Amino acid sequence: MALGVRALDLFAPVRQGQRLGLFAASGVGKSTLLAMLAGGAAPDVIVFALVGERGRELREFIEDDLGPDRLARSVVICATSDTAAPVRREAAYAAMTVAEHFRDRGRQVLLLMDSVTRFALAAREIGLAVREPPATRGYPPSVFTELPRLLERAGPGEEGCAGAITALFTVLVEGDDHDEPVADAVRGILDGHVVLDRRIAEAGRYPPVDVLRSLSRTAPAVLDPHERPLVAEARRLLSTYGEVKDLVRLGAYRPGNDPEADAAVRLAPAIEQVLSQPKGEASDPGRAFAALAAAMSEQG
Repeated sequence: MALGVRALDLFAPVRQGQRLGLFAASGVGKSTLLAMLAGGAAPDVIVFALVGERGRELREFIEDDLGPDRLARSVVICATSDTAAPVRREAAYAAMTVAEHFRDRGRQVLLLMDSVTRFALAAREIGLAVREPPATRGYPPSVFTELPRLLERAGPGEEGCAGAITALFTVLVEGDDHDEPVADAVRGILDGHVVLDRRIAEAGRYPPVDVLRSLSRTAPAVLDPHERPLVAEARRLLSTYGEVKDLVRLGAYRPGNDPEADAAVRLAPAIEQVLSQPKGEASDPGRAFAALAAAMSEQG
């Protein structure tokens, strides 16, 4: 499924029926990325589950980011942060049920849930209210039982059903700790993860996807044979550039000592430029791979 975001279509491609997590701290750009996905992807139906969102941000998202055209093919289920914990918990289940309704009728559904973390917080609040003993960082065991019950419902339909639920779940990592209990549990259930990095956002590149830490487990089956080496080479160049860029800034880097580092210093900025994408711009995988190939063929 083409998502319309170059960073994802290139380095974390998604197939129909896949479940992917978007991991980020607060204020990094999860909601903006969801708006880009709503405008760039082309499923039959989009289902939004906005769990624990701020009321002002919710109205802004519906009226400004979606607009009448996108809203016409969307279903929005929301429970703002001031609603009771059972309402926030059931909003996620209601959205999943709506997505299953369209999937079972042969539709391709894109489910965007923001966020699984607030769903888990609502489940924790309910568990503690019934005096369930807290376990990991204050989360009772029932939270980690509910997460797979919710997330595993997304995916392809039963045999003979042409529909599928392609789901992207945002995960709010506290203090940029990607190993906190909810994030760790969700990462083990889903078919891949996309990491949004605050440092990349502060540097001015949007969407701030850290492609080196992002992974789609279905990428080998999604990418064409000629695309796989291109993506692997781009990853290698970006990784090498990350190792030497501090030396470049300090003026301590000497060209000619390491051909691989020389290529990374020359080509990585062009690759980063390909990954940069304005909010209102939609792309497609064909153009994205053509742009990446052109950036990597530049000669200094």
